[in-house]
Amino acid sequence: MSAPVARKLLERRERALGAGAQLFYTEPLHIVRGDGVELFDADGRRYIDMYNNVPCVGHGNTRVAEAMAAQQATLNVHSRYLHEGIVSFAERLVALHHDGIESAVISCSGTEAVEVGLRMARLATGRRGVIATDATYHGNSEAVIALTLAAREPEAHPDVATIPFPQRFRPIKDGLDDAELADAYLDELAAAIGHLEESGHGVAAIILCSILANEGLPDIPGDFMARAAQMVRDAGGLVITDEVQAGYCRTGHWWGYEVTGFQPDIAVMGKPMGNGLPLSATVASREVVEGFRARTRHFNTFAASPLQAAVGHAVIDEIEERGLASSVSEIGRYLKAALVDRAAGCPWIGDVRGHGLFIGVEMVSGEGLAPDRARAVEVTDRLKERGILASNAGAFANVLKLRPPLVLQQSHAEEFLSAFDAVIDDIDG
Repeated sequence: MSAPVARKLLERRERALGAGAQLFYTEPLHIVRGDGVELFDADGRRYIDMYNNVPCVGHGNTRVAEAMAAQQATLNVHSRYLHEGIVSFAERLVALHHDGIESAVISCSGTEAVEVGLRMARLATGRRGVIATDATYHGNSEAVIALTLAAREPEAHPDVATIPFPQRFRPIKDGLDDAELADAYLDELAAAIGHLEESGHGVAAIILCSILANEGLPDIPGDFMARAAQMVRDAGGLVITDEVQAGYCRTGHWWGYEVTGFQPDIAVMGKPMGNGLPLSATVASREVVEGFRARTRHFNTFAASPLQAAVGHAVIDEIEERGLASSVSEIGRYLKAALVDRAAGCPWIGDVRGHGLFIGVEMVSGEGLAPDRARAVEVTDRLKERGILASNAGAFANVLKLRPPLVLQQSHAEEFLSAFDAVIDDIDG
C-alpha cells in the first residue's frame, strides 16, 4: 500500500473512530488476510504473527469458520431457551479445570467476565476489598479498570489494595534468596490485607493473572502464589485467576495456574475461547455461581448462545485433536532457550522469561539495567520491517512480547530467530 493511500486511510480512521484510537508500530500496518500464523498486508506482503493470541488455533481456521457458519445458518438465540450446545460446552469447559470448579457464567469479553468474577466474590464473602498487583490490567470497564488505576490513584479507589508484583529480576529487596524474597512479597500482601480490614472493606478477593502477563511475565519467587492464595482465604477472601491470556494451553498446560502452582476459587477466561468470536467465561463452584445468580439479574443477550457454543467446541476440538499443548511446550522451550543464548551476548537484553508460547524479552540500558522502552519499540518496528509482528508490554513497556497463535511451527520460530538476529546486528552494528 503506497504511503499516500495509507495516510488517507489513517485520516479516515481518525475521523470515523476519533483521533487517539491506538495502532501498533510507528508506521501503521494495513492487514487484510490471515492464514494460520501468517498475516498479509494490502500489498500482499507476508508476516509471521508472533503476537496475537485471540486466533489461538490460527487465523482463518477452517473448523471454526465452518462451525460458526453452520450454527448461524441454523439457529442463534439468547440463553433463555434450552439448548444442548451451550450446556455441553459449559460442562466441557468446567471439566478442564480442577474439581472445585463446577459451573459457568458465559460472557462476551474478558472485561465482562472479570466484572462477573468480582461481583461473585463480593456477594459470596459480603466484603468489598480486592487486592491486585501494582502493574496489573484486567479490562476497561469502570469497575475493572479501578484495579489498574488504584496503584497511582489509591484515594479514588479505597476498596482496592495493590501489592508490588513478585519478581526476581528487579526484586523488592536485594540480597535475598528465593524463599526470603517470596516472604518479602508476602509481607506486602499481609499489609494489603491489614489495610483493607482496618478500612472496613474487608477482603473479598485477590485477582491475579496466573503468569502475571501484563506485569511482564516475571519469574515468581518461591511458592508465592500458593501461599498468597492461602493467606487470602485465611482472611475470608476468594482467589480469582485471570486466564484470559494465560489459559487455553498458552503455557503448554490448559491453565496458567497449573504452571505457577495454585488453585483458584474463581477462574476468568476470554480472548482465545472463540478464536475471534466474542466469547468469555467466569467459572467457580456451583455454590458461588448460584449465589451470584440468585442475587443479580445478570443477563447478556449475546452470551451463552448456540453460536458461542458451536465455536467454543470447535476451538477445544482443535486444541485437543492437534495436540497443541504438546507442541506449545516443545516449540516454546526451543524458542526460549534460543533467546536466552542470544541474551548472553547482547548487552541490551536484560532477561528472557516466560512459559510455553508466551515469552518476554526485557530491554535494558546502562549498568543499572534501567528499563529501555525506546529500544523495545525500536525492536518491534525493525522486526516488522523483516516480516515479524510483535509488540512491547510489561510494567515499563520495555518487554518484547511474543505470544503467537498456538499453531506456530518450528519453521516459524526459526524464521523469527533469523529476523531477530538481523535486528541485533542492525542495532549493534
